[in-house]
Amino acid sequence: MLEARGGRVDGWRGRAAAVVVATAALAAGCSDGGADAAPSVSTPSATASTTPPRTSTTPSASGTAQAGPVQLQVAGTVATGIEVPWGLAFLPDKSALVAERDSGKVKRISGGQVTEVGTVPGVDSSSEGGLLGLAVDPKYPTRPYVYAYYSTGEDNRIARLTYRNNRIDDPQVILDGIPMASIHNGGRLRFGPDGFLYVGTGDGSEGQNSQDDGSLGGKILRITTDGQPAPGNPGNRLWYSKGHRNVQGLAFDGNQLYAAEFGQNTWDELNAITAGANYGWPAAEGNSGLEGMVDPIAQWGTDDASPSGAAFAQGHIFMAGLRGERLWAIPVAGGKRVGEPVAFFNGQFGRLRTVEAAPDGSLWLTTSNTDGRGDVKDGDDRILRITISR
Repeated sequence: MLEARGGRVDGWRGRAAAVVVATAALAAGCSDGGADAAPSVSTPSATASTTPPRTSTTPSASGTAQAGPVQLQVAGTVATGIEVPWGLAFLPDKSALVAERDSGKVKRISGGQVTEVGTVPGVDSSSEGGLLGLAVDPKYPTRPYVYAYYSTGEDNRIARLTYRNNRIDDPQVILDGIPMASIHNGGRLRFGPDGFLYVGTGDGSEGQNSQDDGSLGGKILRITTDGQPAPGNPGNRLWYSKGHRNVQGLAFDGNQLYAAEFGQNTWDELNAITAGANYGWPAAEGNSGLEGMVDPIAQWGTDDASPSGAAFAQGHIFMAGLRGERLWAIPVAGGKRVGEPVAFFNGQFGRLRTVEAAPDGSLWLTTSNTDGRGDVKDGDDRILRITISR
């Protein structure tokens, strides 16, 4: 299975494979990784300079990496043998639900044990589609619901599932019609502090969707738990911001939302999101200075990131990298970057898909080596527990 991203295709690393797919990849564009492209390894400072990112954070044999104001250490492995984990959401009892992208199964992790709690019907997996994001209702168990973002043969949808007695049941589609393709499906779900559900979508490989106010593609949506526009959305629409290419990471620091976004051939992005803002795609990729369009607060050469999940903890956005095979820590405050991004665990665990802040203050970090693009290691895919210290 190959995945195109502008001029990049992830998974097959051989030169012959890269030559075969180069022309198709340039036409298609894509998201989570690719074969070798022209290196572009700069990260902007607060003044949008292009100084190289600080990545001199080689882990020791014990799995500890030290850099900047935080230190990360692998405290253990939470679970192994999960097939293409994508969405990850914690329940009030501190157990977690994990979505398997290709199988459509949801699994529960508690006390190191992995059990299946059901399958989301109608999932149609593809290169980047399938069962993607999960979110637990903020009023669970009073409202015993889990929300799932998934691909069908026609579109991407969000369903509300009843979760009782460790089983998912009674799926109710609350929103459909999100553009779907084999690539650029977005998929991340995150409840905000306002109680509304935020949704990262992709452009469905059609860049014009991102600027089309009538399309749900290339947007961050903000919706009620019934799938209606949340009060205060621009123009009473379903979307909150537009001009995105493929949003797969959402994280809140208080009321401030941040989004990790795949670029095409040159720049991946971390954006600070404000209501009604236009983030530029397809006219802009990375810092552009275009009038009426918002530049990212950090950018990376596509070799170094291919960002997917994002989480906030201890003053940092933690951003998982697929092709980059590293976990980025980006110091932020008030919607601005306040220091240089630092990379951890570079290449140590392969492709990294999802990172979530756990109830105990640690991070849970998933690998994505069984997705057809990684080098599978014994026990993959796994969830690692990462502790944070200063």
